[in-house]
Amino acid sequence: MPDPRQHQPISGIRSLCVYCGSSGAVASAYRSAASELGARLAEAGIEVVFGGGRVGLMGLLADAALARGGRVIGIIPARLRDAELAHTNVSELVVVETMHARKALMAKRTDAFAILPGGIGTLDETFDMLSWKQLGLHDKPIFLVDVEGYWAPLLRLLDHIVDSGFAQPKTHGLMRVVPTISSLMAALAEQPPASRGMAAGSL
Repeated sequence: MPDPRQHQPISGIRSLCVYCGSSGAVASAYRSAASELGARLAEAGIEVVFGGGRVGLMGLLADAALARGGRVIGIIPARLRDAELAHTNVSELVVVETMHARKALMAKRTDAFAILPGGIGTLDETFDMLSWKQLGLHDKPIFLVDVEGYWAPLLRLLDHIVDSGFAQPKTHGLMRVVPTISSLMAALAEQPPASRGMAAGSL
């Protein structure tokens, strides 16, 4: 089989930052989605940028991409690395000092974001990228992957925030909702060449 690293990306997207949960005790549909995404990104020649963990959906994502010859960049705070949660087999493991530094570097090193099912940490990362985009600190595509309707309560909350006047209707346009990994890959293929620009001095 040809090495996927020799492939040209399917679009202008050269790397995708994936936010997802670190828990493994979750429904098989969520686990399968993480593995499918890792494999398909590798096959498409798209680099994976993720939180650097070896457990839960993060580990499944990374393992699947690596198994297909993909390039995987893990970015993890020293505290989590030292707790032996780091995925040591990734293509590149970057250790930073703080959670904020992790988010800023992940954002800088990617062309787009995808959000798989996850918990509080995934929500934290997601809302940072949404708020940074709203403030004009970046203009990178954000895709919410609504596997098995997992994110439906979040989407209702966002509707409520807009309906209550705490956000403008254009808030809905900050991200695109896709229901499956296949639909995410199709959406990535539609993307024009991406800019990695970040207003880092304002973060």
